[in-house]
Amino acid sequence: MRAILLVSHGSRSFKTKEEISVLANILRQSLPEDLIEFAFLEIERPSIPEGIDKCVSEGAAEIVVTLNFLNSGRHVDVDIPAIVLAAQKKYPQVEFAISQPIGQHPQIPNLFIDLINNV
Repeated sequence: MRAILLVSHGSRSFKTKEEISVLANILRQSLPEDLIEFAFLEIERPSIPEGIDKCVSEGAAEIVVTLNFLNSGRHVDVDIPAIVLAAQKKYPQVEFAISQPIGQHPQIPNLFIDLINNV
C-alpha cells in the first residue's frame, strides 16, 4: 500500500492543524486507494517520525513524504531529508520518496493569479 504523508511546518495556532486536517480529508476522498496521514516538522504533533510510524503500522510499503512547504530552505533541503533517511534505516523494507516543495509545482503561478484576481 502507498501512504501519503503530508508534512507541514507546524504552528502554535490551532487553525493550522485544522486546515491541514481538512486538506488531508480532501486528499483521502480524491485518493481512496492511498493511506493519507499528516505530520509536522516542529511545534505540533504528530511529528514526522510519528507519522511515518503510523503509516508503517497501517501496512505502507511506500511512503510519499509530500511537502506542504512553499520553497526550498533548511527544512526542505536538510532537516526533512535527514528525518526520512533515519526512517529508511529503521524501515528498510519501506520505499520512501520526498516531493518537491509546493512552490516548485508548475501550477503555482496560476494559483497566485487566482488569489490576486479574487482579493
